[in-house]
Amino acid sequence: MVETTAAVEELEIRETVTARAPLDEAHNDFYGLPSNPLSIYHTGPAWPLPEAQGVPKEARPVCTHAISSVWHELGEKIYKFFDSIELKWTSIDPVRFAEVEQEPGHLFLWVGVLPGTLSAGRAKRPAARCKELLSEYGITDVEIAFRESIYTQYAGPQLLDRVLSIDPTVDVRVPFTPALGLQIAPKAYPSFDGTGCLYSAKAYSNELYHRKDNSIPRREAIHIGAGAFRSTLEAIMDEIGHWDEMVQDYEEELAGRAEHVEDEAPKKTSDREENKRRLEEATASRASVFEFHRNITSAWSAESQRILRHVVYAPPISVCDKKCTEDWALVELDRTKFDWDTFRGNVIHTGKLTQKYDFMKKMYPDADTRAKFNYPLGGLMQLQHIVTHDQLLHPTMLDATGEECNIDIKNGAATGLKFGRTTGIESFVREYTGDAIHSTSREIAVYPNSHKEGSFSAPGDSGSVVADASRGIVGMIIGGAGQADFTDVTYVSAYAFLEERIKK
Repeated sequence: MVETTAAVEELEIRETVTARAPLDEAHNDFYGLPSNPLSIYHTGPAWPLPEAQGVPKEARPVCTHAISSVWHELGEKIYKFFDSIELKWTSIDPVRFAEVEQEPGHLFLWVGVLPGTLSAGRAKRPAARCKELLSEYGITDVEIAFRESIYTQYAGPQLLDRVLSIDPTVDVRVPFTPALGLQIAPKAYPSFDGTGCLYSAKAYSNELYHRKDNSIPRREAIHIGAGAFRSTLEAIMDEIGHWDEMVQDYEEELAGRAEHVEDEAPKKTSDREENKRRLEEATASRASVFEFHRNITSAWSAESQRILRHVVYAPPISVCDKKCTEDWALVELDRTKFDWDTFRGNVIHTGKLTQKYDFMKKMYPDADTRAKFNYPLGGLMQLQHIVTHDQLLHPTMLDATGEECNIDIKNGAATGLKFGRTTGIESFVREYTGDAIHSTSREIAVYPNSHKEGSFSAPGDSGSVVADASRGIVGMIIGGAGQADFTDVTYVSAYAFLEERIKK
């Protein structure tokens, strides 16, 4: 049932709905989230204000709840009600909130609205109506929260082989290897950087493109667009600068040591030899990264040297009848770009060997679960299966407190390696063109792993594959919600859906 605007105006707020409207503390409600979004209004008990510095909060996904079995129908009723009163909502995210290292509270329907379109006073009646709709389904333990938020749709030589984790070029080399996170762009628009998901790429116009034969002009895809290539070269130069400083430090330290004398203390001798060894290693590492920079600039600088090949099929970006966003393309790869003897398929690079413990602790926070898994060989996490919707609703992993959760990872062109938590109950997402509704879809939501790690994604990560701790493919990043340059919620198209569309 959809209420009219007049009916809403006549609706009285029920006494059972307690609520507060934040005033000067509007940014405290969600303090600690990446964009620190402006809180407009929420139902339920007041969140206490800290006496001094704000206490960071974290968004915690929910997988198991009574709302999950009716959410598609209920969520559609809620957003259609919002439309009937011309509320400019951008997302409806089922999520819980918790102060750092504390247990999460009630499930909230966290509603994003366009900035400046809703006041605390005007938010009370929509919140009350949402509570009524929930009660019609027998759900009484869910609260409503409105915040300001914008949905953003993220829009040569042979690839290099991987090296051992101890190699000084291991991290700066990643953009030039076939590991997932491959930075790509349409050749006609090289500044439109994105990320390859299982070797797919974006088309650069929103219309069906299907190259059935040679009579149809090619649309070429390049590896590493113009902006990403500049950033990659800067990262290599930063690495050279790092080793420059290390060499200088070891040289100064060695110069400050006295020359070896007969019968000196063994500790002095061993310290001097260790200093020399470290100086030699740093000098060799600097030379290795410098040579890598020379090779990249000579073999990869020309755009023509970075062409992966061309797009074969690219449907227009749209929302299908299943309410999922269809935003993908198939690219025919230039086989000469790959060393097929060493090609590992769909793998995610997890970082240097020195980050092994950090990776295992974040990916498997529960100690008993961690003991059942090994660190990916060579820092390359091999993806093995596709995660189903039912598996998202019934996670088998545990967090550090023993709570069931979906822990995920991605390595994107913009933000690199990030850990997150995926909800089993999808979000409704609304995109506008000016004031007109462009699309409404249901997407998988991913939240930052903790408030310390920042956003899970940013523009430029579009197309990145998201994988779970069991090494399953969850989906492909399509956008995010937040404010300014910070993303509070990342949205992912389920790969189980995408595979169906690709096979057609």
